[in-house]
Formats: sequence, structure tokens, C-alpha cells
Amino acid sequence: MRFEEWMENVVKAFEIAGVVMLAVGSVVALVRAGTVLARGEHHVAYQTARQGIGRSVLLGLEVLIIADIVETITIDPTIESAVALGIIVLVRTFLSFSLEIELEGRLPWRRSPDPGQV
Repeated sequence: MRFEEWMENVVKAFEIAGVVMLAVGSVVALVRAGTVLARGEHHVAYQTARQGIGRSVLLGLEVLIIADIVETITIDPTIESAVALGIIVLVRTFLSFSLEIELEGRLPWRRSPDPGQV
């Protein structure tokens, strides 16, 4: 097997992993929300689903970015693919940043420290 073929398989593996994280994480979040909903906590169920799905999207996007980076560096190292990668990373980073703010309700660098840490 040639190096490029091997790298294509690595990229496919990362893409599959990213999609699985999106799908499985969303299903888990919806099941958890359904459990909360069954207890009659409608508002909490919505928040549980929203946060769980949002976290799944964040994680899946990060893994898909890895796939794009590996593909650009190893399979198609041209200026056009590097520019496309840059645009994809910018869009996904903006989306991740927006989701983080939406889920946490504050900017990522304004997190309160853990009580156990000094």
C-alpha cells in the first residue's frame, strides 16, 4: 500500500469517527433528555438535550478538522487545498466558538476556576 492510500484511509477513519461522534453523542443526549422529560422536568430536558447535542457537535467538528488537516498536508498539499482548509477551519472555529458561548453562556476565557484549583 502506498503512503497516499494509507493516508486516505487515515482521513476516512477520522471522518467516520467524527460522524459517529456527532450521531452517537446526539442520540445519547436525546435519550438523557427523554429520561429527564419522563420525570416531568420539561425545561431541564430541553437544556439537557441542547447541551448534550451541542457538545457532540463541538467534539465531532474538532475530529473532522483533524481529517481536513491530515488530508491537506499529506494527500493534496497544494495552495488551493491549503486555502480551502483555511476557510473550513475558520468557519468551523467560528461555529465551535459560537456553540461554546451558547452552551456555557459566557466567553471561553471567562470560565470560573474549579474550586479545587488554586
